[in-house]
Amino acid sequence: MLYHITLHLARSREFPEGSPRYGYEITAPLDAQGHLNQEEWADKRAYCRVRRFWAGAGEQHGILVHRPGGAGGATWMIDYNQGHPGDEEAGYRLHQHRFAEGEYITIQVDDEKPHTFQVVSVKLAEPARAEGHRQ
Repeated sequence: MLYHITLHLARSREFPEGSPRYGYEITAPLDAQGHLNQEEWADKRAYCRVRRFWAGAGEQHGILVHRPGGAGGATWMIDYNQGHPGDEEAGYRLHQHRFAEGEYITIQVDDEKPHTFQVVSVKLAEPARAEGHRQ
């Protein structure tokens, strides 16, 4: 099933309290344990959308992709411009992490150092909403 996941920037030296002004909204399939579901993603990849919101930089919209290689044999990435390689953001071992409220996820943002995000919400995606994200 598809879920709508919201991530906010977690505590860091720059943001001791974290920040809801920086983060992601992701529509993705999760298994019963809250892990990304590669098999379901293959069937529903057109609905696996990402919105990155970043204070002062606006929003970016992309897709969740799964590529061979990397730690554990595969890498989950966010691709903002499918026709141009190099603009992707890689998740750190996303295949191992649980997408459950309170958990932490690391994403390499814009070729900078990795940032840690806290999962603040995981909700079942409404079918019309998930389909509306199709491009």
